[in-house]
Amino acid sequence: MLVVAHTGRPEAVRSAELVIERLSKAGISVRVLDEEAGDLHCAGVDVLPASAVAAEDAELVMVLGGDGTILRAADLARMSGTPMLGVNLGHVGFLAEAEREDLTATVERVVERHYDVEERMTIDVTVHRNGAVAAATWALNEATVEKAERERMLEVVAEIDGRPLSHWGCDGVVCATPTGSTAYAFSAGGPVVWPEVEAMLVVPISAHSLFARPLVVSPRSVVAVEVLPDTPRAVLWCDGRRTVGLPPGARVEVRRGAVPVKLARLHRTPFTDRLVTKFGLPVTGWRGRARPGSGGEGREHRHPAGER
Repeated sequence: MLVVAHTGRPEAVRSAELVIERLSKAGISVRVLDEEAGDLHCAGVDVLPASAVAAEDAELVMVLGGDGTILRAADLARMSGTPMLGVNLGHVGFLAEAEREDLTATVERVVERHYDVEERMTIDVTVHRNGAVAAATWALNEATVEKAERERMLEVVAEIDGRPLSHWGCDGVVCATPTGSTAYAFSAGGPVVWPEVEAMLVVPISAHSLFARPLVVSPRSVVAVEVLPDTPRAVLWCDGRRTVGLPPGARVEVRRGAVPVKLARLHRTPFTDRLVTKFGLPVTGWRGRARPGSGGEGREHRHPAGER
């Protein structure tokens, strides 16, 4: 197994060392990245470069950190098809499956292979300049075209399936997956989309327009954002990690990714419960449906996440 950690956090280092110790005692070969090995101080591990090779033929990539660390690990795991299991040491941590308090139980379940694997939709992103492809990348959460200068608005035209949709003077445009609907797109005012829904989101950021609502489009659609020639330069961000400079006249095309990301799941927790827990949503007063044989409607049941 490959263990990836946010080594800038002491608690992540301690957690990674514990995970490596437990996995090694269970007879499981452990890999770490060369850029993290010096901070982890673990003997008997294989040290590999931080590339896709590190995850090849591994059963799992165990990630200790926040969503940013999981997105970094996704760069390593996606092409090899290796599932990732995140232990949240950050804040909200929507991509993580376990919390730091459950670390010992998490390792035990991993050793016993008591987990399921689900696929998450990605997006492929291409940048066109002067009619030629200038860059190609991908994202698990979102691709965002943003202004690179604070002084002036970015002028763009959005296109859906080869047809122009609207011109926006804005701070940017977010093109997100359902997984990314609780990330940047959420902060920009977009809807929360359940992970099993196959769709793409288009969310303008601070647009000066009467029609600048978040859009949910088909996963088969191709979304394009064109930077107008007389606008300041822009920048493309993918998952807040990969950037491409966009001169005036550049065109960004976003479509469903050819390769999904796999996430390991220990629990079959409904996404609704995850929302309640992560955002601390108030559910006091919820009574729910009566269970069969409970004696009628209206019997109160406790929410799985606990009333708040």
